[in-house]
Amino acid sequence: MVDGSSDEVTRLLQAIGRGESGADDELLQRIYAELLTIARAQLGGKPAQTLQATALVHEAYLRLLGRAETNWESRRNFFFAASRAMHDVMVEQARRRAALERGRGWQRSELEELTLAIEDPGVDVLALDEALQKLAATDARKAELVQLRFFGGLSCAEAAEVLGVSRRTVDREWRFVRARLHLELSTDAEADSDTP
Repeated sequence: MVDGSSDEVTRLLQAIGRGESGADDELLQRIYAELLTIARAQLGGKPAQTLQATALVHEAYLRLLGRAETNWESRRNFFFAASRAMHDVMVEQARRRAALERGRGWQRSELEELTLAIEDPGVDVLALDEALQKLAATDARKAELVQLRFFGGLSCAEAAEVLGVSRRTVDREWRFVRARLHLELSTDAEADSDTP
């Protein structure tokens, strides 16, 4: 899942938690390529989106290190937090875009330039976020699985490792949650298209 060994990543995460100087830079060097791959997959995997994927990785990483609590117990905790940070960045970007759409015709200010250059990932991120919040209220692990697979870009095997469950469990739960979210998002889309 990462270029460095699991033990080395965990050691660096613990060093960051203790406030050791330079540990955050070393961690970024070890996992940067993997985070960039995850971000590219998240944004549709288009080769022309390198800058956008880079912006997503940098923003997510800065948010992770800027948190008051950076004491991750393991690589599992870190990659879940990284996928959550990417999720948050993408949801905020979708909200900004929606707000700009509502404000068409108004004179735009220079503040708009502060938004990240993240392309539309091909799914209604706001509807997915709402569905994910509902799922988390009823089944937290399945919500974590969606975070890791969709926003973190992890494979089923990698998600199983991070969640500490078998690959079969992840495969079964992933099929279930995909069907549930597909149904919920399809129903929401139909309801929106019926609205005049």
